[in-house]
This record gives sequence, C-alpha cells and structure tokens, in this order.
Amino acid sequence: MLDKVITISREFGSGGRELGMKLAERLGVPFYDKDLISLSAEVSDLEEEAFLHYDEHIPVQQESLEQLHYTPFSTIYEISMSDQIFLAQSCVIRKLAEEGPCIIVGRCADRVLESSINLFIYARMEERIKRLNSLETGVSPELMEERIREIDKKRRDYYQYYTGCEWGKAQNYHLCLESSLVGVEGCLNSALSYLQGLL
Repeated sequence: MLDKVITISREFGSGGRELGMKLAERLGVPFYDKDLISLSAEVSDLEEEAFLHYDEHIPVQQESLEQLHYTPFSTIYEISMSDQIFLAQSCVIRKLAEEGPCIIVGRCADRVLESSINLFIYARMEERIKRLNSLETGVSPELMEERIREIDKKRRDYYQYYTGCEWGKAQNYHLCLESSLVGVEGCLNSALSYLQGLL
C-alpha cells in the first residue's frame, strides 16, 4: 500500500469529496473532511461553532492605516479568528499525517504537508450544476451557478491567502482529474492507476 497522505482539492460540485471517500475505501485508509472541524476544536481553546463559521475563510483586513490609528494597540497584533482556525487545522493535519496514510480534503492540506500526493478535481460548469441539483432540488440552474462561483472564489482566495499559490493551477498538483466525461468512478480508476505507478 502507498505510504503517503493523499490530499484532494476540488471545485465545488465536481465530486471531489465523493472521490475522496471512494478512494479511502478502496485503499483502506481514513478519510477526513468535515471531521477536521471537530478534531481541531478538540485540540484548541476554540468552540466548534467558531470552526464551522470561519472554516476556509480569510481574515477581514483593516481597510486603511487611518483605521489602525484608532485601533487599540493591544489588538493590532492579535491573531485573527481565521488565522487561529487555520493554524489549529494545520496542526491537526500534520498530526494525522504522522499517524499514517489517509485522505484529506481541502484546507490547504497539500501545502501544509511537504510530501503528500496532491490531486485536484474539476468539471464543466453545466455538469457541476447538474450534479448539485440532483442533490438539492428546487434550486434554479442560475442560482446554483451563482453559488458555485461564490464558493469557488472563496476557496481560491483562501488558498491564495494562506499558501501564496494559485488554486487549481495544474503545476501545483501531482494529478488533475476532470470528472465531467468519466464521472467519479472514472476519476477513481485514474487515481488508482496513478497511485499504483508510485509503488
């Protein structure tokens, strides 16, 4: 078995999370996504609600130096809640990696870890809308596309802020998979074939 942590970054609605779950099942390794929230809350002094609210959010920046002039000195150098969340989750990600092979979705895990195998999953917009509408009925395609673009932007900004790298750029990953044509199962087979070549 491959003795590596596999990270999965994904466009919203591309099936990346489902792929991660299936890959973990096939490889017989733990799978972590939303679990990171509760695990991070356990090892920090922060409430789980804070992780739910600030998960994959960048800090709200001061708008000007003039604003800093009126900010109490003691708070200027305080670590933002978003930064505290990121640091706590990064600590948990490293700890999980030390425990052995696993699959971790999102949260800049590909940059937090130095020797992981990093996948990026993407898909055409129409396929993402179709996929999400099958999971959540009653939402118009227009509204769903707006939601997709909003969440993708949030993920892109978060990744750029904490890593300085471009989210979704092929050179930042070992393997990029497009799920529109072959679906999650096709991506799973491709990922397994790639990983087999690393043994």
